Amino acid sequence: MRQPAFGELSDDNGGTGTRDINFLLDIPLVVMIEIGRTKMLIKDLLQLGQGSVIELDKMVGEPMDVFVNGKLIARGEVVVINEKFGIRLTDIVSPAERIQQLK
Repeated sequence: MRQPAFGELSDDNGGTGTRDINFLLDIPLVVMIEIGRTKMLIKDLLQLGQGSVIELDKMVGEPMDVFVNGKLIARGEVVVINEKFGIRLTDIVSPAERIQQLK
């Protein structure tokens, strides 16, 4: 039985130990801003019509949740930019909290 021959390992990054991760920069992500949630019975949902108001669990002035691919990553306040809504980040979820979300 022959032993496999492996070439010598080399560091292609000039000894810095960093990896070239530029290919990750073009991966599309879904970013969602959540203004609130509520639970509703099917019978109440079926009664909704144009002009109906749905009460949410968040209070006025509370920060909005920012999700990336379904994971909470930040919170922020709503702003208006050129007649469009935006969000100013006020709190970034810590790495420990992000890891906890994976469980």
